[in-house]
Amino acid sequence: MGIVYNIYCDESAHLEHDHLPVMVLGAIWCPLEKTHEIAEQIREIKIQHNLSAEFEIKWIKIGPAKQSFYLDILDYFLGNSDLHFRALVVPDKSKLRHDNFGHDHNTWYYKMYFDLLKMLLETGEHYRIYLDIKDTTSTAKIQKLHDVLCNNTYDFNRKIIERMQMVRSHEVEQIQLADLLIGAINYAVRDLKTNSAKVAFIERMRKYSGYSLQQTTPLQEKKINLFFWEATER
Repeated sequence: MGIVYNIYCDESAHLEHDHLPVMVLGAIWCPLEKTHEIAEQIREIKIQHNLSAEFEIKWIKIGPAKQSFYLDILDYFLGNSDLHFRALVVPDKSKLRHDNFGHDHNTWYYKMYFDLLKMLLETGEHYRIYLDIKDTTSTAKIQKLHDVLCNNTYDFNRKIIERMQMVRSHEVEQIQLADLLIGAINYAVRDLKTNSAKVAFIERMRKYSGYSLQQTTPLQEKKINLFFWEATER
């Protein structure tokens, strides 16, 4: 029958004209049977730090006052063998030349999602993919992405990729975790140092993983897998 995995996706600085050079798309995945347990354990960490169970974890919220909380969340991810993370990094959006390839930024964005996700899909397993709501026009693009991923895996009956749908991040702990790790990668790639709590978070990721977080990792890496996508100069 194979294992059913849930994949939770989010992004950072994905807009074309946001004046932010680095874009990161990321995915957290775990077995479906562990999904509820993981969400409950993350909520318990929130409560242990005197936060509401509904507190939304976000990279932009990290500061000295909540440093120990966010490090505990990171340690939970790092120590949980059922949780995995992959990110696709575009280091410099200014190099994008969409007109040269006959598509717009939105189409390219979903092509990047295809590149992010296709490496996670293994023969014999089953997947349910959840993306943070981007805007009100995303439904058709998500359906197209589902179609393309299914075609790529010869999954014409949608038995491998069972579903792909939009969710609200404040309702899903794993999406919040994806936001956190994506933000960390974006911060690391830009080599920022302005927030000591964020620097401490990144240094712990680096120490655990053994990677700089500033370049592509080995393809077989399952815990913190990074792929740096470079735009053509032409």
